[in-house]
Amino acid sequence: MNEEKSMVLVSKIAALVEQFERRCEHTGNQLQQLPQQVPGMVRQSADAHLRRIPDEVMGSVRSGIERPVAAYEQRLREAGDQLQQASKAFTTQLLRAETLHKALIWKVAGITLGSLAILLAGGGWLSWHYQEEIRKSQLSADLMRAYNQADVTLCNDRLCAKVGKRDRQRYGEYVQVEAR
Repeated sequence: MNEEKSMVLVSKIAALVEQFERRCEHTGNQLQQLPQQVPGMVRQSADAHLRRIPDEVMGSVRSGIERPVAAYEQRLREAGDQLQQASKAFTTQLLRAETLHKALIWKVAGITLGSLAILLAGGGWLSWHYQEEIRKSQLSADLMRAYNQADVTLCNDRLCAKVGKRDRQRYGEYVQVEAR
């Protein structure tokens, strides 16, 4: 029995050796083809990596640019908001200035009209006053005209007038005028 077992074992070992030889032969063939396949495999690997590099670079560039661009967009939005608020404040100030301007125009117009009315009233009153003065002075003017046409003088602090030749008394040609 030992012999049988040994034979079976030897036949199994022979089968294993034969199988090992086939595999070694196959591996040897593959190893002989390997130098021819290596450049192609390296090329395929390099192509695969080179295809991935632009995507990776773009991803890196995107991630590197996205933060500054996002920050820039945020600052731009904030500047836009500030500009809009400043614009609203400016519009409000313009409306207030317009209202103030209109009120100022009405005040200036009112003051101007009031001043014109006062000037016209004052001018009218001055005209009436001087017309009265002229009327009053008209009598004095008539009296002065008559006085200038008459021959009058002072005689002892009294007024004397030269009269016709028939009424001559006391002061030669002059006659004293009676007091009122």
